[in-house]
Amino acid sequence: MQHKNSVFHDLLKHVPWAGFDGLVEQHGADFRVRSLPSKTQLIALVYGQLSGAQGLREIVGTLQSHAARLYHLGAGAVARSTLSDANALRPPEVFTGLLGLLIDQAHRGLRRELDGTTYLIDSTSLRLSALSGWARFSAGVCGVKAHVIYDPDADCPVYLSITPAKVNDITAAQAMPIEAGATYVFDLGYYDYRWWAELDAKGCRIVTRFKTHTKLTLIEELPVPEGGSILSDRIGFLPARQAGSRRNPMADAVREIRVRIDTGKVLRILSNDLDATAQEIADLYKRRWAIELFFRWVKQTLKITRFVGRSENAVRIHIAVALIAFLLLRLAQAAQSTVKSPLAFARLVRVNLMQRRRIDRLLKPEPAPVSNPDQLLLQWA
Repeated sequence: MQHKNSVFHDLLKHVPWAGFDGLVEQHGADFRVRSLPSKTQLIALVYGQLSGAQGLREIVGTLQSHAARLYHLGAGAVARSTLSDANALRPPEVFTGLLGLLIDQAHRGLRRELDGTTYLIDSTSLRLSALSGWARFSAGVCGVKAHVIYDPDADCPVYLSITPAKVNDITAAQAMPIEAGATYVFDLGYYDYRWWAELDAKGCRIVTRFKTHTKLTLIEELPVPEGGSILSDRIGFLPARQAGSRRNPMADAVREIRVRIDTGKVLRILSNDLDATAQEIADLYKRRWAIELFFRWVKQTLKITRFVGRSENAVRIHIAVALIAFLLLRLAQAAQSTVKSPLAFARLVRVNLMQRRRIDRLLKPEPAPVSNPDQLLLQWA
């Protein structure tokens, strides 16, 4: 009988295993490890994400039911206590490093445009157990933030940072890598003139919003089409002084575009691009919604809000593996043309995860097995 790989096996083919082995060696993750190597831990956690398992007990139990197929995955049986200890103690840099390798791989493979790179910046909060003291935000409330740079053209993140929820968004943004000449779109959580000036100095285009109290010293009023959603288009200077009479480092002229959105609300969009049309800048800010949809998709489809451990180590590993699972789904979906919807593809993968089927035939019925070779010849007679 012809051997067929499981859907899960085909997904794991997108993992850069040589790079992962290098990370394990670099961080000594498998030093004196006997029963649960890092590869098995990764496979178990990715399985938990893709299968929708509710916790470690369910991951271990369902993997045991597929014990005969774990050999072909390069993994073995997993004990709950051993997996729990590995999540608490193993270096998270092994998994965040793998995420970085997959991000580079996915970004190269999924990007549809070579010019005009646009990145969206935002964060999402994740609630933790009140016992997670390292992430305590207030009395009885604990949580973390996932700070993400997202490429809407490739439909994948290009950067991830995990901090306690009390860390301000702009503090995390100041540590983000910046690509010279790219366009960055973000909301009011990143309202910092000094950071804007750094982006501007690197030739980056900025698209964000004005705070309601920020005034613009007008130097030019640009014409706008009548009857459209663009209400005004002006060029001017931001306030020269900040709080405490500090000089504003963002000294160059900026653009203010007032636009009425579908709900009737009027937004004041800010950009340092003085040449693009007002509609182009408004459309760029509208694209910010894509990162909100990404956060919603990840939270609804993957198990990123129900953690497999309370320690900082376990949480960082859990979030990194969730995004690894997301990228494996994106790469696998891009390699087939049958299922166009990412959500539908993820659901099909979940249902068929350990079935021996080809990923590009998840919507097609499997051909009936032919036990007698002569029957195959008769079918074509």
